[in-house]
Amino acid sequence: MTSVAISEEVCVVEKADVVSRNPKVMNGALVFKGTRVPVDILIQHLSAGDPLDDFLDGFPSVSREQAVAYLEMAAETADAATA
Repeated sequence: MTSVAISEEVCVVEKADVVSRNPKVMNGALVFKGTRVPVDILIQHLSAGDPLDDFLDGFPSVSREQAVAYLEMAAETADAATA
């Protein structure tokens, strides 16, 4: 479970609400739940220096909460791997 701070509100987001994987959707790529947007696209945008808002403008089916929660989950996974 990940807590996401959006403005002054804190939302608790479950991983199952953030991403999904289905062999019939985008050849099984990890996508934001309810979309056909692979999470790799977010990473590519951020790696290129694009702000999160640019990504969200380009992919309106992905919510800010999903994007932030995914980034927090990825950071937690990276931290656990180096611990």
